Amino acid sequence: MNNEQERPLILDSHKLSCHYDRVQQWEAGERIAPVSVDMALTRACGAMCSFCYAMIQESQSRSSIKVHHALNLLDDFADIGVRSVSLVSDGESTLSPAYIPFIKHAANIGIHVGNATNGWEWGPEKSEEVLPHLQWVRFTVAAGTPEGYAKHMYKGPTHTEVFDKAMKNIRHAVDYKRKHNLSVTLGIQMVLMPGMENEIIPFAKLGVDLGVDYAVIKHCSDDEDGSLGIDYSSYDAMYKTIELAEALSTKQTKVVAKWNKIKDGANFSYKRVHGPKFLLQISGSGLVAPAGLFFNSKYSKFHIGNYTEERFKSIWNSDRYWQIQEYLASKYFEAKSMMGTLPITHYVNIALDRHLKGEQPIRPWVGTRPLHDRFL
Repeated sequence: MNNEQERPLILDSHKLSCHYDRVQQWEAGERIAPVSVDMALTRACGAMCSFCYAMIQESQSRSSIKVHHALNLLDDFADIGVRSVSLVSDGESTLSPAYIPFIKHAANIGIHVGNATNGWEWGPEKSEEVLPHLQWVRFTVAAGTPEGYAKHMYKGPTHTEVFDKAMKNIRHAVDYKRKHNLSVTLGIQMVLMPGMENEIIPFAKLGVDLGVDYAVIKHCSDDEDGSLGIDYSSYDAMYKTIELAEALSTKQTKVVAKWNKIKDGANFSYKRVHGPKFLLQISGSGLVAPAGLFFNSKYSKFHIGNYTEERFKSIWNSDRYWQIQEYLASKYFEAKSMMGTLPITHYVNIALDRHLKGEQPIRPWVGTRPLHDRFL
């Protein structure tokens, strides 16, 4: 066990208390840099996930992100005070030629990076080059059985070769971490959809077998039109099975559900959206928007710019960037009817909303800092 694992691992909340200075600046009306940016280096992906929100984010123009674009972006992040980057968003960043240079350059300039991936193109040569520079890696594992995995992530239940490839690469990463005593956190994530209850226990057992640090079960997001057809009330019947899965946790592997989001579903308390000022999203096309829920071209009024065409620092300093941010936080925006469910900023939105209402003020973090404290 690495000493890093003695620090708390927060998977179902936020870490705004670790960035109290930024909260104070925001309260004072200052134009703050995002604490963290969730982004991708490409929109390409070889998977065919049934739960993929990126399908809803079509269509939009696609720009080719060159290595120099990605490195310039990082330099701009460092200049304005961005503290971390999550390579998640709407593409499989491991496919980008900028992937390795981006991670190494970020480490050199003090920006922490985490990465979500299906792991298919993350063999030893690539993973060994980036693992020492990453804070965390989260592998998308849709189901605990090979057939369920292939059904929900690829062409069908008979195409289990993708499961075998992913498991091989995950096991290598776990072994490499232990051999070299790396502090990087490795986990797997199941996006739980209605009708997948039979895969919950196999998923938890798989996480334990792989020896990863955690196996997390999360909700599935949907847009305001219900394009993915998610019936959030159907999660209720799976609570007992999820609890049984959590009980399989071991000293090495924590099995945990994102209960807050699972239970919130489409019923959340906030009307205004303050989170994107702290946690911004950028598409694998280079598009800068306040949230991934707005990447689709039908939300063009929320599109701020593209860092392949203009330096991000200029985009962040623009009137348009701040006009859009202020609109989302204004009385003219209604989150429940004007955006999809459970955005990446959900926890942050709730916390800032409660803070402004005086219901639960945000305080500075006290005690042992959590893992990945530069992220939100």
